[in-house]
Amino acid sequence: MAVKIIVGLGNPGPKYQWTRHNAGFMVLDRLSHLAGIIISKKTFSGVCGEGNWQGERLILLKPQTFMNLSGRSAAEAIRFHKLPIEDLIVIHDDLDIPFGRVKLKQGGGHAGHNGLRSLAQELGSGDFVRVRVGIGRPVHGDVVNYVLNNFSPEEMASLPRLLDGVVDLVEMLAKEGLPKTMSLYNNKDLI
Repeated sequence: MAVKIIVGLGNPGPKYQWTRHNAGFMVLDRLSHLAGIIISKKTFSGVCGEGNWQGERLILLKPQTFMNLSGRSAAEAIRFHKLPIEDLIVIHDDLDIPFGRVKLKQGGGHAGHNGLRSLAQELGSGDFVRVRVGIGRPVHGDVVNYVLNNFSPEEMASLPRLLDGVVDLVEMLAKEGLPKTMSLYNNKDLI
């Protein structure tokens, strides 16, 4: 049975729980709930859960290093399980995609995202699969404040539908692979 490590990016602690930058954690929490895979084991500089879901073996990982050092956690898990970088799926927020949409891609740069920068540095490559959850850009103001603030009340109302849509996408990605999943989900409005 193939194993996939799915890493959700975010910042630990209740202060950051509903912030835009924690979209990766939110998706992983929803996946954990639906798959019955409890994320509680402290390992790989994070919290982790392992289990089978829809015929796939999944390792769900939430780095607890804060966003800027997320790569350390993912690299520890990849090395321990002796998996190729192609078996890593990273779920993260993306400013360049409108809220409610998602894009997938394999490889690429970090586009200023410190979590992706850390992953590429620690893994020695950026050639992992990315599930980019759109959070939109602020109309004006500081990007750092925007990503570290909670979703707006309107966004929060749509968030459950968005998270369920991303979980469906991740299920297809694990079972069917990237090309088919991209053809159905890339730039699709999930809310």
